[in-house]
Amino acid sequence: MTFSNSTSVETVATVLPNVLKHVVQLSFSWYDYILFGIMLGVSALIGIYFGCFGTKQSTANEYLMGDKKMKVFPISVSLVASHVSGVTLLAVPADIYRYGASYWLFVFACLPVTLVIMFVYLPVFYKLQITSTYEYLERRFDSTNRMFASFLFAIGLFLYLPVVIYLPALALSAATGINLHYITPLVCGVCIFYTTLGGLKAVVWTDTIQFTVTTGAIFTVAVIGIKAAGGFTSIWSTAVEGQRLDIFDFDPNPTKRDSFWGVILGVSSWWLSMAGIHQSCVQKFLSLPTFREAKLSLIYFCVGITVVSSFSVFTGLMIYTRYADCDPLSTGAVTKHDQLLPYYIMDVASHIPGLTGLFIAGIFCAALSTLSACLNCLAGTMFEDFITKVTGPIKNEKTAAYILKFLVLITGVICTLLVFVVERLGGILPLVISLGSITSGPLLGLFTLGILFPKVSSRGAFYGSVFSLIFCGWIVVMAQYYKAQGLVPDIPKPVSTEGCSVTTNSTSFFSNFENFTTEMDHPATNWTHSDFIANHTQDFSNNKKYQEQKPFFLFRISHYYYCPVGTFVTIVFGLLVTCVLGNNDPPVDRDLLSPIIYSFLSDEEGKDEKMKEYYRLDKALHLVSVNSDKEEMEKLKS
Repeated sequence: MTFSNSTSVETVATVLPNVLKHVVQLSFSWYDYILFGIMLGVSALIGIYFGCFGTKQSTANEYLMGDKKMKVFPISVSLVASHVSGVTLLAVPADIYRYGASYWLFVFACLPVTLVIMFVYLPVFYKLQITSTYEYLERRFDSTNRMFASFLFAIGLFLYLPVVIYLPALALSAATGINLHYITPLVCGVCIFYTTLGGLKAVVWTDTIQFTVTTGAIFTVAVIGIKAAGGFTSIWSTAVEGQRLDIFDFDPNPTKRDSFWGVILGVSSWWLSMAGIHQSCVQKFLSLPTFREAKLSLIYFCVGITVVSSFSVFTGLMIYTRYADCDPLSTGAVTKHDQLLPYYIMDVASHIPGLTGLFIAGIFCAALSTLSACLNCLAGTMFEDFITKVTGPIKNEKTAAYILKFLVLITGVICTLLVFVVERLGGILPLVISLGSITSGPLLGLFTLGILFPKVSSRGAFYGSVFSLIFCGWIVVMAQYYKAQGLVPDIPKPVSTEGCSVTTNSTSFFSNFENFTTEMDHPATNWTHSDFIANHTQDFSNNKKYQEQKPFFLFRISHYYYCPVGTFVTIVFGLLVTCVLGNNDPPVDRDLLSPIIYSFLSDEEGKDEKMKEYYRLDKALHLVSVNSDKEEMEKLKS
């Protein structure tokens, strides 16, 4: 494929090499390597300590739940750390740099999401004291719903974790020049090692230490970045001039990438599915001795996530302020926009010995904490919902612990191998939200049907979630296909190269060169260079060729809508199937429903149905001990 405009060819051949001569070449120093190595070494030693000393994590309950003797602070820190991955620290700032700060609307959604979890979902899970959240679905509906939900959970993690691993590996590769394929197995191997040996205790304490490193790095870089940019006022005014703070777009059009409604609905449902029903969160909430402590950890968790996410958004604005007049993507200083942050760190902080290594280590800490937490809970889910279904209850606790450790090892290796698939995909933040929504939407809808709709049948819940999975998968796959064809464009905010050492009139060409060459590789669109430049400076809706090849409406909606659409489809379809096929299920036990709907239950529905083997003996004994405090008992009943 050749350019249709000879001027463009001349620009690439002459101007671009001149600009590249002035691009700063940055790299790791020996003390950066030392700091990074210390971080990995400490994490491995924690795993060795909990796995080889003391009780050695020799029972399944200790391995998965920490013997329910965990404290609020480390659990809260672990929750934040396990949800602050490279996606938050790398992909969010890069997305802010290119598309604006609309993601920051997340803070407006955090408070209502926290309240919904605290009063709707968490009381049910804590009262039941279950190892796997999907055990709830078996009690509420049947084993088919439980198995399907566990399958969705496993698939969701296998789609998500490779991205979590890939981003920091990409950052380290950009900083050191070491091949990505060498970095990934080494660092993931350390994480798999300490998670396999140490169980939940190792996960929580490594998360606490790693998050301390991450937080220190974030705050240090923020201080240096503000100073380098000339102060907060300079950052704010530059962001306003560059349209990065145009976040209150109330246009209800769902095809707009970053509208107010899309971000609020999308991020709210996304975090509700992550913090409210996700095994990695619920497992940690239940590892606390009392319900009050579980609620406190939830509050601290959401506050921490809000603060860290806000810093990531602000970091994106700092990067834009630094490169507002000389875009690193246009000049070729970085090849992928997810490399912007490590490049920025090495640019502004290279004069401080070890800070670059500290920050890259912090990014890896965030990724490792997410990976370790998810591997631990994935092993617990597979053990409870798949292994024991085949083998029956495993009475020997040591055997159960060995099986769990083996599952962590196998799933960790699979996720590491899948990194080599992820590296071939583009735009990480939209990709994570899109792929995650395929399973998170149906899962959130399934749990919501069980907790808030006592009339819904098992068949209705199952068929609703299956239909939603197929529907969401269809939308996401087709949307990704059309994006690859250049027919669902994500139009970035304007960038410039006017401040680079070489002045050129081809600023618009530089800013779109990478995307242009990508789209030119797809002759099906049949767009010329002039078409491309015009379409990236105005609304695509005015382009005749785009209108002729425009995909179906659902394939053009913003990725933020995928999760709420999946949840809505599950609930509506589940209710419709129940109405059509009827409900022959036995009465629903009151404990399986959210306390907020108790006042709406009829006398018959409000009766506590005695269920055979409602609790396993160990669960029942623990519940009695927890409820021995009368005040706590009243809180659980409320």
